[in-house]
Amino acid sequence: MNVDLRLAVPTVVAWVAVGVLVATPQLLPGAAILFWVATSLTLLASLAARGRFRAVLVGLVLALAASALLTSVAATRAPDRSPEALIEAAQAGRFVTARAVVTETVPPDGQGVAGRAMFSATVNSVTIAGRMLSVDSPATVFAIPPPDPIGIGATVSLAGTLSTAEPTDQVAFRFFADRGLRLESAPPWYLDWANGLRTGFRQAAATLPGNGGDLLPGLAIGDTSAVGTTLDGAMKATSLSHLTAVSGANCAVVIALVMLGGAAIGLPRAWRIGLSVAILLGFVVLVTPEPSVLRAAVMAALVLAALARGRPVRGIPILALASLVLLATDPWLSHSYGFILSVLATGGLLTLSAPLTRLMSRWVPLWLAAVLSIPLAAQLACQPVLILLNPSIPTYGVFANVLAEPAAPVATVLGLIACVLLPVLPAVGNLVAAIAWLPAAWIASVATFFSGLPGGSLPWVQGAPGVASIALITALLLVVMLAPPGPRWHRFASIALALVVVVVGGVAAGDSLRGRLSKPDNWQIAACDVGQGDAVLVRSQGHIALVDTGRDPKLLRRCLDDLGISHIDLLLLSHWDLDHVGGTSAVFGRVTRAMTGPSDGSPASGIGAQLAQRGAAVSQVSQGLTGRLGELGWEVLWPRARLGSVAPGNDASVTLRFTGVGECTSGCLSSLFLGDLGERPQALMMAANRIGPVDVVKVAHHGSGDQNPKLYAALHATVGVIGVGLANGYGHPTDRLLGFLADSRTLPTRTDLEGMALLAPAPGGGVIVWTEHSMPEGKANSH
Repeated sequence: MNVDLRLAVPTVVAWVAVGVLVATPQLLPGAAILFWVATSLTLLASLAARGRFRAVLVGLVLALAASALLTSVAATRAPDRSPEALIEAAQAGRFVTARAVVTETVPPDGQGVAGRAMFSATVNSVTIAGRMLSVDSPATVFAIPPPDPIGIGATVSLAGTLSTAEPTDQVAFRFFADRGLRLESAPPWYLDWANGLRTGFRQAAATLPGNGGDLLPGLAIGDTSAVGTTLDGAMKATSLSHLTAVSGANCAVVIALVMLGGAAIGLPRAWRIGLSVAILLGFVVLVTPEPSVLRAAVMAALVLAALARGRPVRGIPILALASLVLLATDPWLSHSYGFILSVLATGGLLTLSAPLTRLMSRWVPLWLAAVLSIPLAAQLACQPVLILLNPSIPTYGVFANVLAEPAAPVATVLGLIACVLLPVLPAVGNLVAAIAWLPAAWIASVATFFSGLPGGSLPWVQGAPGVASIALITALLLVVMLAPPGPRWHRFASIALALVVVVVGGVAAGDSLRGRLSKPDNWQIAACDVGQGDAVLVRSQGHIALVDTGRDPKLLRRCLDDLGISHIDLLLLSHWDLDHVGGTSAVFGRVTRAMTGPSDGSPASGIGAQLAQRGAAVSQVSQGLTGRLGELGWEVLWPRARLGSVAPGNDASVTLRFTGVGECTSGCLSSLFLGDLGERPQALMMAANRIGPVDVVKVAHHGSGDQNPKLYAALHATVGVIGVGLANGYGHPTDRLLGFLADSRTLPTRTDLEGMALLAPAPGGGVIVWTEHSMPEGKANSH
């Protein structure tokens, strides 16, 4: 296997260098100077060197020059990306106004996340205390959803507060708008045409039934806004989510259609290449320039340039150059999981698919070996990084890809044709979209089927040991499979592979078994891992209360089944955001009594009526209501019966307190559940009640920064439960909230890092904490 690594190695070195340095922006200017000096000195040394040593020095020059280039770009952009004035305003919680260009479609009312529109934008001006600053800051914006979607390229005005993101994040800030968005200017024509096509295609796909209609826009144009959490989880569990990330395959299909079509009508080669470039540019605008799209598009452009000059095309150098170009455009891509996985998958296909095909063709037909080699090569290349995102190995991933991948290009091509035809020939466009629904529905069915099988994933070691072990196993496996048999080192690699698999597999299985066997039987509070949302169980003498249900019924059902919960005596829906009530269908017909907060007029408010239709006694509750759950008494502390100036929604979240009222011979944990209360309603709730220490506090609003430090100081809880999703985009839990918990000596337990948490009373007082995963070292008080 002869692979040209002359450009790949310098690119990897520069990637690592800039990836390390953007985490400490203050070092970037000095590092850039050092890299340029080192490049110059090494270049001079290479001119005087001879033979093999000169070749080594030339490679070192390339690596240093690439590192110097990337760090220089990062050092130049950092001040405009994260200006000190904005950082100070974010840290002080100051109110600011801003103008921003939308870089991701703003979802309309009814399609937001937890009642808010979440989208990406580039902030280009900010006004702080009457002083206007020109900036260039990528941000994630959370705002009241507009009545109609706002397209990419539009300029909007915002007003609210900021929080800083991690230095390595793709965005520099998170903007929490207190008011609705105001559209300042529509998108320019060269972007707006694509907004219209995307909207029309989404609407046409929405009329198609089932998961196929939801998935079709993702397969054709990378728009996954209609993909629900259940289908999204199934796609990820079966390693099929890459099909909805527009990448090289989609670009290859588009260019192949143009080149073949142009040849069929007799267009000269130069015309075909020029037309391919133009259509490729339009395709990128249509599907939006996500990292994987940009990587594929730049590679395609480089291939077309090589063809135009009659030069041979070599995959790895093209991939390396494309990566270097994109990192020079945006050095913060060095930390983008989407970009990293896209590059790794492409590299795996370029280097491993052919030898894997030859290997497997010894036992299966050549066409089947080729089909199997593609997902296997990508999986082998990406698995070390995937372990960081989810410490498990998908059991059925390769099989699911073998069944689903042949349908993907059909859905892509037909979906793109439908997208283009809908504005001019609606009837024909809808017909083509209906045909494209068939392969989309097949892919969704494959994902749903395999994700529902037992043993869908194998547990693996977490963190750096997990990454190192899977990387070592992958390397040894490739040596054993692809190297010629016979030499002694081949035998050594086979023995080492077997030993490493046995050791790591034993550690992972043992850790999983230890976790299951060590679960406390006497748990009283269970925080379910339902992603970005809340679902917490309280148990006393066999009676069960459930506070909120998360977003995804499948995740809640899995938690209930794992704990052996078949009936809910008391259900509290603190408010109507989907990340608190979206999973309620998992307990339909299993609830005796349900309590809700005031209606906010959202469609989710109808869930109360659905519970009543299935046998639950449903009532809206307010401050002062009390009851009993086994040996625990409960009391509603908030909201007041008359809301007054408090708006329905987060600020009117039902706040529930549990305290021991029975003999509690085995102990009773006191607890307080805060829903999504913000700082002001927390203060009002404290003023209306006597607030004292509790054993457990369910932290408000997933650990947002909108908290009252006096409340957490008064609670002085032993444990703070934070229901939060991994890489949630909101920055939850915030350093501000974690600081409040640290000040009150409250141990945070986080579902994003630790999974399910079970809390039990300890003999002699205190709280026993069991978690599904161990907290990564140094992460307890960070996000």
